[in-house]
Amino acid sequence: MAHRYSRRYHVYILASPTRTLYVGVTNSLEARLYQHKHKATPGFTSRYDIDRLVYCEEYQYVNDAIAREKESKGWLRAKKIVLIEAQNPAWRDLSEDWFGTDSSLRSA
Repeated sequence: MAHRYSRRYHVYILASPTRTLYVGVTNSLEARLYQHKHKATPGFTSRYDIDRLVYCEEYQYVNDAIAREKESKGWLRAKKIVLIEAQNPAWRDLSEDWFGTDSSLRSA
């Protein structure tokens, strides 16, 4: 018998100091942000220094989160910016206090 427990899924937008954007989905936001900030996975985000959490949504069901990620990845950049600035007009790193005092995590 499968165990049922409450899990949360997050669709998130990261930005670089120059505001290059990345949209992702995860079931462990803190762990995923740690990976981005420490460049643990080679690829787009590590190559372009994209590690600032500027927007996040929470979902109860993984299918809803994946659908929202796909939808928002298809948007024009301008629409993503409107979404970010509605919640976070200063583009503050919403995860800036999660991992200690590493100065490399500060906004430029």
